[in-house]
Amino acid sequence: MCMAIPSRVIALSGEMATVECFGEQRDVSLMLMDGPLALGDYVLVQAGGFAYERVTPTAALETLDLLGAVIGQAAAA
Repeated sequence: MCMAIPSRVIALSGEMATVECFGEQRDVSLMLMDGPLALGDYVLVQAGGFAYERVTPTAALETLDLLGAVIGQAAAA
């Protein structure tokens, strides 16, 4: 099973993007995306470092809020 994390695009360079999630930045491949991206778009990123789907800001932020709550609970346990 693979868990995809919504991440915001903060830089674009050819077939690569820099994305940000929970304050961490990482470079991801865009080779699985089927259309152009813009700065500020949210994408789902697989653990292997591939962005594969654009998601709405609303869906991304809701998911990040839920993940943040889960991470917070796990850290407190």
